Amino acid sequence: MAINKPVGDNKRIGMVKERSQVLNPKIQRFVKRNKETGRFMDVKSDSKKFKGVRKEGKND
Repeated sequence: MAINKPVGDNKRIGMVKERSQVLNPKIQRFVKRNKETGRFMDVKSDSKKFKGVRKEGKND
């Protein structure tokens, strides 16, 4: 079993579950969205995905 130590090192283990990301085809950038409110939170400045944020789509 994995342990999340040392405590307080500001590392996240696993995926952020309250947010999702989707690719905006018009600008070819990933957009982060709050799952509870549905509001868009942030747009990635490059064409890479957000780290640790689940992707919306057919599997979600």
